[in-house]
Amino acid sequence: MSTIRESVNIDAPPARVWAVVQEDARNAPKWSSNMALVEQITDGAPGKGTKFRYHLDLPGGFKETLEVEQITYVKPKHCAGKFIRGPLKGTWSYTYTEHKDGSTHLVYEMDYELSGLLRLAGSLLGRQYAEGIRHNMATLKKYVEAGKGPKATRTK
Repeated sequence: MSTIRESVNIDAPPARVWAVVQEDARNAPKWSSNMALVEQITDGAPGKGTKFRYHLDLPGGFKETLEVEQITYVKPKHCAGKFIRGPLKGTWSYTYTEHKDGSTHLVYEMDYELSGLLRLAGSLLGRQYAEGIRHNMATLKKYVEAGKGPKATRTK
């Protein structure tokens, strides 16, 4: 099992960052370089049990489809889930921590193993994927701080 852990500080409150990442997943391709398209494949507002299908353009010219399910959904603090279909097996999570100044420390963690054709690409693709996650976190920071994406919605 391989692990990726990336974090970023974003000058916006957790509810605002959550709105962009968790509630507006369809627009993730605007800040995530590897995502060509995101589809929500379950009905209703995002929450525990919601499933998404990601159409990925990966390093090395690989195109893959990946499905995930949200297992934990504690707005605006923690969202976690598992990979349910596609070339990755394992889990992922986003953890949002508010700083005293109102900014957000966002941590993305993923424990995974590659399967199928991606497994043949081995450690090279794993390193490139990790670099892509790092790049996406920096792009997310710029996206949110520029005021793009949805505003925060009320916590229930």
